[in-house]
Amino acid sequence: MKAQNIRTLFLILSVVLYLLIGAAVFDALETESESSRKKALEQKLGELKRKYGFKEEDYRELERVILQSEPHRGGRQWKFTGSFYFAITVITTIGYGHVVPRTDAGKTFCMFYAVLGIPLTLVMFQSLGERINTLVRYLLRRAKQGLGFRKTEVSMGNMVLVGLLSCVTTLCIGAAAFSHFEDWTFFNAYYYCFVTLTTIGFGDFVALKKQDALQKRSPYVAFCFVYILVGLTVTGAFLNLVVLRFLTVRTDESGEEQLSEPKEEALDAAEAESTEVRQKDGKTILQPAERAICCIKKAPSPEDSV
Repeated sequence: MKAQNIRTLFLILSVVLYLLIGAAVFDALETESESSRKKALEQKLGELKRKYGFKEEDYRELERVILQSEPHRGGRQWKFTGSFYFAITVITTIGYGHVVPRTDAGKTFCMFYAVLGIPLTLVMFQSLGERINTLVRYLLRRAKQGLGFRKTEVSMGNMVLVGLLSCVTTLCIGAAAFSHFEDWTFFNAYYYCFVTLTTIGFGDFVALKKQDALQKRSPYVAFCFVYILVGLTVTGAFLNLVVLRFLTVRTDESGEEQLSEPKEEALDAAEAESTEVRQKDGKTILQPAERAICCIKKAPSPEDSV
């Protein structure tokens, strides 16, 4: 129990340290770029005000109209296709934020829909991931048999490597497709796929936002839906392996602690009870508790028996 508490404390401190490191790195990487972009925007705003005679109130109103019209570029967002896209982002927790319900009824339904849909989706992806991992393990075992390996057992390391390669391949396929259909650079498309399949969903890059894409590019819409669902399944299978590996190590450590604790408790109890020793014919006769101590001390440990 003590070791588990120390491990938990160590994990908490590790996460806090990881957050501090991330904050420091992002600060160093993004601050200067943010300042330069802000300066350029303010300069452009000044030019527009001088050119068209905008007042500050006029500019704010124009800005509001432009921002509110942005989600509608891809077509009618709340027709069935757009609504299906939104439902995917809800139950998978991607949540791009490019489209949100505006009515109170829509917001209320969204909350209830997410409460049921998110756990249902997580369980589905976990189950699919387990089935995929079982199939991959079977195929790897058969491949080793076919290649004449003496040991055909598939290790956890083999599975993690296959899962990692599957994730990278899925990301590369998506990056190639989205860079073509969305006119993004390959790096930005890869970034979009990573943010999507890890369900981070910043919303800075969102597919299907081109002019009337939802209504006029049905094959591409279908590809996006299938890619997101399949990609999340592949990612979920890989994360299942990583979590399983972590839990396996933790279970082994807990098992060793549980095996050692009863032995120590038995020794303490036996030594406390053994207070009298009888002599007979010049020989020491051990009391039952003392015999238990000897048995415990002489008993092989689990490691010795292995």
